[in-house]
Amino acid sequence: MRASGLTKVFGSGGARVVALDGVDVTFERGRFAAVMGPSGSGKSTLMHCVAGLERPTDGTVHIGGTELTGLSEQKLTAVRRDRIGFVFQAFNLLPTLSAWENITLPLDLAGKKPDQTYSDAVVDALGLRDRLHHRPAQLSGGQQQRVACARALVTRPDVVFADEPTGALDSRSSAEVLTLLRRCVDEFGATVVMVTHDPRAAERADRVVTLADGRVVA
Repeated sequence: MRASGLTKVFGSGGARVVALDGVDVTFERGRFAAVMGPSGSGKSTLMHCVAGLERPTDGTVHIGGTELTGLSEQKLTAVRRDRIGFVFQAFNLLPTLSAWENITLPLDLAGKKPDQTYSDAVVDALGLRDRLHHRPAQLSGGQQQRVACARALVTRPDVVFADEPTGALDSRSSAEVLTLLRRCVDEFGATVVMVTHDPRAAERADRVVTLADGRVVA
């Protein structure tokens, strides 16, 4: 996945804010990248733009050979569903569904059946076998984030985006989730891009991209 000349402007006139200012960045296949920077540096805006959640003001975003910035909303929704996985700080699990139903939700929305061999491998690797019939309220924070990781992987996406995935967890659960993201790369060949403010979390990555004032500085 790559971004070229990525610019995002919010507001106008005196309220105009340049959140991204001509960012060029590439995230290589099968690698774990961390995006860091102080509050207001543009790291979350960068993730939202390259993941197709926000449309940039200028510049282009490609995932493989597909340019996201030129797609219709319908086609962009399909790309997000089929080719991009998300792990959020707040887990974003549906409380009325079991862990297994949450994991397979992206496939259900696409009208697809899970690859049982692959999904079993993901479930077992993330240690969820005995929690599949539990609802989120019956799971610890770390277990809920494991479910979120499994959901992100089940479609075999081109890239998994993790937005402050340890922000709501204690130190033990944080370490567990970071280990899981590392395993997503090492065992399943996933491409993971993690936004974080925590340098200890970034140490797990293969590469760190640092933003300041909407620009890549390191």
